[in-house]
Amino acid sequence: MTLAGFPITRRWPATRPEAIQLYSLTTPNGVKVSIALEEMGLDYEAHLVDFGTNDQFSPEFLSLNPNNKIPAILDPNGPGGTPLPLFESGAILIYLAEKSGKLLPQDRRYEVLQWLMFQMGGLGPMFGQLGFFHHFAGKEIDDPRPKERYRAEAARLLKVLDGALEGRDWIAGEFSIADIAICPWLNTLLNFYKAAGIAGWDDLKNVPAYLERFLARPAVQRGMKIPARG
Repeated sequence: MTLAGFPITRRWPATRPEAIQLYSLTTPNGVKVSIALEEMGLDYEAHLVDFGTNDQFSPEFLSLNPNNKIPAILDPNGPGGTPLPLFESGAILIYLAEKSGKLLPQDRRYEVLQWLMFQMGGLGPMFGQLGFFHHFAGKEIDDPRPKERYRAEAARLLKVLDGALEGRDWIAGEFSIADIAICPWLNTLLNFYKAAGIAGWDDLKNVPAYLERFLARPAVQRGMKIPARG
């Protein structure tokens, strides 16, 4: 099967069908994959999935990800040389790391994966909920308990991360897909949701410098802007 056999390519045609096709948006989950692709040096073509026009609910996008979330990829040269469609940012990071042989060192493989899962199951969902109640429509809810629930859990998770970073530049000892998963969410909590202050950011010893190191990387700076808006 070629890329032309995938319905998503009808809405987002591949101009370079030999490259990995990325369908995404510059959200914290979306930029995980563009940053990884930049860091790994893999050839890819980025397509903007515009939430403003409900692209994520289009039949073509749903044919690739029935969960209507970004990011998703279509690799024309997947395992065995056949095209591979894939969604879920954590799964994509693992796949790309294994494909490239980068950012998932074998001697630290399970340590990297545990911190990747920490982000997928903890930081992302909790920060996202806190953002809703602090920055978006949830702030109009009078009952303080939902926001406090997520604020307290975000603060707890930040303390866990802060302690694990003691004496380390990167969460698993060397730069990896775990850092690529974690740091965009830290950046979003701090600079987009504007909720880091209420989650104890100023009391953290290691996390702020960790985020600064991440954001200083050239590949990160490129990936944070991909896919570009027209």
